[in-house]
Amino acid sequence: MQTHTYKNSTSFLLILVCAFMLFLSACGGSSSPAKTKQPATTPTATTVASTKLLNGPLVYVALGASDAVGVGSQQPGSQGYVPLISDRLPRGSHMINLGVSGIHLHEALTKELPLALNTDPQLITIWLVTNDFIAGVPYNDYMHDLDSMLQQLHSQTQARMVMANLPDLTRLPAFARNSAAQKTQMRSQIQRWNASIASLAHKYGVTLVDLTAENSLLTSHPEYISGDGFHPSAAGYVQLSNLFWQAIKS
Repeated sequence: MQTHTYKNSTSFLLILVCAFMLFLSACGGSSSPAKTKQPATTPTATTVASTKLLNGPLVYVALGASDAVGVGSQQPGSQGYVPLISDRLPRGSHMINLGVSGIHLHEALTKELPLALNTDPQLITIWLVTNDFIAGVPYNDYMHDLDSMLQQLHSQTQARMVMANLPDLTRLPAFARNSAAQKTQMRSQIQRWNASIASLAHKYGVTLVDLTAENSLLTSHPEYISGDGFHPSAAGYVQLSNLFWQAIKS
């Protein structure tokens, strides 16, 4: 038994027409809100993570190479940038330094990344680029691997990610004998790599530590470079940790 009947067929048709127009309006407007909301997905997740990050104990994981290990300082276990970052975290936090001297990003995908994914981190720092660059790893290969690493970290963890790019390596004593033309070419390639690193960082909501900014702070000060002419000194690690920390708090 119907509870409602339409005595007037004209009224019934009018209602059907109105309903159909509302349906078309809803369908026509559905695509626009989706497009405006999509770009905000990643930044929103990052903002939420950053506001809660320093309110209590957390698991901090560092992905990196010899710089993460602290090579170049006199006491790597305490003077490297990773332990210096850890010292600023809330009491009770746990640091897991996965850095391996000499490692390339492709190796880190199998040697460091799986461990990072299994530790449920709230904070991840990444600096895995200099070894690849100076070893001549092809640009496309590196960017493919970086995209894979960031995609997995983004999709399988809820961590706040902070990543450093290439500094101006031409200022380092290790490359002092390079010709002016070689240095110009190196700077051009550094800019190319850093542009793509920045693009991938944006894609996955990663906060970027731009080591070529501020007049290449790390490599333009001799006191920040260790005796090997390549790695940071203890003072350099302090500055590096400061740059990471500023990014972590942002």
